[in-house]
Amino acid sequence: MKRKLFHILFGLTFITSSVSLTSCESQLGALPENAKVDGNTVLDAPTARIALNGIYFRFANVSQDNGITQWTNNERLPAQLTGYMMYGYGTGAGAPEDNQMLSSSDIYWSYSYGIINAANSLIGGMDKLPQGRIPTAEREPIEAEARFLRAYGHFKLLSFYGQWFDHSSPYGVLLRYEAVTIGNIPKARSSVAESYTSILQDLDYAILHCPAQHEKYYATVWAARALKARVLMCRGQAGDYAEVIKLTEAIINNSPYRLEPLAKDIFRTKGASSPEVILSIAPQPNQPAYAYSRSRQFYPGASALYCATQGLRDLLTADPRQDWMVGSFRKNYANYFFTKYIAEGTVPTVVSETYYAIRLTEVHLLKAEALLRNNGSITEAKAILKEIGTHNGLSDFSKLDALTSREDILKYNYQETSKSLVAEDGQEWLCLLRLPLATVTSIRPKLTNIQQYILPVPKSEFADNSKFGEQNPGYNIDL
Repeated sequence: MKRKLFHILFGLTFITSSVSLTSCESQLGALPENAKVDGNTVLDAPTARIALNGIYFRFANVSQDNGITQWTNNERLPAQLTGYMMYGYGTGAGAPEDNQMLSSSDIYWSYSYGIINAANSLIGGMDKLPQGRIPTAEREPIEAEARFLRAYGHFKLLSFYGQWFDHSSPYGVLLRYEAVTIGNIPKARSSVAESYTSILQDLDYAILHCPAQHEKYYATVWAARALKARVLMCRGQAGDYAEVIKLTEAIINNSPYRLEPLAKDIFRTKGASSPEVILSIAPQPNQPAYAYSRSRQFYPGASALYCATQGLRDLLTADPRQDWMVGSFRKNYANYFFTKYIAEGTVPTVVSETYYAIRLTEVHLLKAEALLRNNGSITEAKAILKEIGTHNGLSDFSKLDALTSREDILKYNYQETSKSLVAEDGQEWLCLLRLPLATVTSIRPKLTNIQQYILPVPKSEFADNSKFGEQNPGYNIDL
C-alpha cells in the first residue's frame, strides 16, 4: 500500500493519497453503511440520497475507527495560524513563518479530496443512469448538494494550497470532476483563475437547485449564497464586492435566519437550534461520552489539548467575550483554556460537540467588508459592526466611532471577525490575509511574505502524480 494513506470510500475500495488505488481493503475497517459512496450502486433517487449522505460524512469527517465527528482541524489550524490558539503542551502558537505547521500540511489535502471524490462518485453514478431514472425534480437538488460540497472541498484546497490572493497565479487547485481511478490519476493543477471559475460554477448550480429549507446539517440555497460570498470576497475581482453585497443582503433580508440575541447562547445552550446557524455539523450519537471528544480537547484537556493564546486574550481585552471564551491561565505552559465551546467545570454535551460551518454573523461581517472595499457607505459598515458587537454584549463603540479611514475600519472588521468566528471554519485567517501585507505584518510580525500565506502541497502528491506541476513557491518537494 502507498504511504500517506487517506481514505476515500469508492464502493468497498479505498483510494490512497489523493490518487493511488489499493486492493488492500481487508486491512481497512468499513465505514458505517450511510457513509458509503459508490457510484456503481446509485440506482435510483433513494440510493442517490444514501450516497449523498455519505458525502456529508466526508464533510463532517466522521472517523471510520470510532464513529466520532472529527471536524476540529477546520477550527483549530486557522486559529493557530492567526495566533489565537496553540497546542496546549507546547510553548508557541505555531505559525507557517516558523515552519511549525508543516506537520499539518496534509490535513486539508486528504480531507478535501475525500469530499470531492465522494461527490464525483455520486454525480458520475447518476450520469450513468438511463435518462429519467431519477426524475429531474429529484435529481437536481441531490446534485446541487453534492456540487455545494465539492465546491467547499475545492475552495478549502485553494485557501490553503493555492495562491487564492493572486488571480493571475498558475498555483491553483488540482480540480477533479471524476472519481479517482488508476486511469485518471495523472492530472495537472489548474490556475487560480480556473479554480475560482470551477468553484463558482458549482455554487451557482447549488444556488439554483438546493432546497430553501433543510435540516441545519444539510446545504440550502442560503448556505450556497453564503459560501459564494465567502469565495468572492477572497477573489476580489471587479464586481465581486458588489455581488457579495447582493448575496449577503438576500440572506439577511429574505432567509429564515436571524442573529442570536446573545451569541454566547449559541455555544452554551442552543447549538444548531439557534436561528442564526445556517450550516452546522452534528455530533454522532455517542460523541459527548467519548473520552477524546472535541470538547475534551479544550477542557479539561485530553491528549491533544488546544488552548487560547495570550494574543486571543489581549484581543478580547475590555470585551465581554473574554469572560466566557478564555478560561484559566495554565502557568506551566503559558496559555489559557479555550472555553468558547465548553465552560470549565462542565462535561461535554450535544451542544458543546456541535460544529459551525456557516453562521449569519459571518454573512453580516462579509457585507461590512464588501461595503468598505467597494467604496460603499462607511456609516452602514459601522452600523453592521455595531450590530454584531451588540449581539456579543458590547455597548461601548467609541473606538469604532473614532475611526475614519476605510483601512482602519477594515482592520476593525478583521478584529471583530476574529472575536466572533475564531475556531469555527477559518474565516479569521482568511480575513487577516485579505488585509495589506504591511498590516498583516504589523499583526503577525514574522509574516513578511505572501508565500507564507499557504501550506506546501504534500510530497505524496508528487510521488504519485507526475503531471501535478511545481511545488508552491517557498517550499520544496521533500518537505
